[in-house]
Amino acid sequence: MKIKHASVFTPHGRFETKDVCIEGERFAQGCQDAQEVDAQGCLLIPGLIDIHFHGCAGFDFCDATEEALQRIGAYELQNGVTLICPATMTLGEEELLKICKFAAAYAHNWKPGATARLCGINLEGPFISMEKKGAQNPAYIKAPDADMFQRLADASEGLVKLITIAPETEQAMAFIRRYAASVRISIGHTGCGYETAMEAFGLGASHMTHLFNAMPPFTHRNPGPVGAGFDCAYVTPELICDGIHIAPAAVRATFAMFGDGRVILVSDSMMATGMPDGDYSLGGLAVSVHGSHALLKDGTLAGSATNLMDCMRTAIRNMDIPIESAVKAATINPARAIGQDREYGSIEPGKYADFVLLAADTLDIRQVYVHGQLVGNGY
Repeated sequence: MKIKHASVFTPHGRFETKDVCIEGERFAQGCQDAQEVDAQGCLLIPGLIDIHFHGCAGFDFCDATEEALQRIGAYELQNGVTLICPATMTLGEEELLKICKFAAAYAHNWKPGATARLCGINLEGPFISMEKKGAQNPAYIKAPDADMFQRLADASEGLVKLITIAPETEQAMAFIRRYAASVRISIGHTGCGYETAMEAFGLGASHMTHLFNAMPPFTHRNPGPVGAGFDCAYVTPELICDGIHIAPAAVRATFAMFGDGRVILVSDSMMATGMPDGDYSLGGLAVSVHGSHALLKDGTLAGSATNLMDCMRTAIRNMDIPIESAVKAATINPARAIGQDREYGSIEPGKYADFVLLAADTLDIRQVYVHGQLVGNGY
């Protein structure tokens, strides 16, 4: 198959008008298949990759049911997200073991077609700070437990790609030292200062869970974990660009500080995403959703009600982030962070043909492809 006349987002981080060839499930150097798709007036970008979200379409990843993962995967794919690494919440070990086992079985049986591919698990808790718990359930928060994590990793059959740690908690540094080579350790839900964060990054932590949210602020005398992350060139910060979690000026400042090769857009979406306003739940806690606001009873933000494609559009349209930077932050950057960049994240021969055609003027989705297959009949 040949996609013609599109403005293609290249691995060099810019758009070029060129043909894109697909053979079977992958991008190819040349086209053997005579089928052609005229994409005049469209942008062709890699499928988006969300490495931190909890649910959508009325379901939560932690439901750990076939229906939940099918509905979540279908919604994400319809909205241009072709690869997903959903996040757990702070729950008890038995519940987390169940989630990890089910996700592993589901991922093993996935076939391209109607749903995004589940490529990993993001353990957001329970090894976090009580002080900065956010919308996490305090009943299950505990100090980092290496043995518990190993049981979860084993149950997931290697699917756990990310874990959030508050580095100031007891045994946190020993945990980071032990596991930094086998899982991407993210600093988050933490009250730590600059020095503690620097120690954690020095031991191998390399990621930051929803930068600015649930952590001390960056100030001129106390740069905190944000300043430490900036000072370590290998650290990748997540940003929630739903227009609620972070002010546009702070988003622009983050891209300027960290560079668009490090920033990762995430949605942090919960089950109300794609649903009407109303009452929902997250990690066993009641959440009220009105418009883009998802709040606990005490007013704490409880994730977002916005999918990653809309977050990317918001960054471009409302926050003045260049489209090239926003696309990088939603595709190749998250792919690198969870070790999927050899197969996904950019339009290159040999990689899986996951891509989205967007109307160049409105950024509306025209077609979504996963592993070379058109999703539905286009939009």
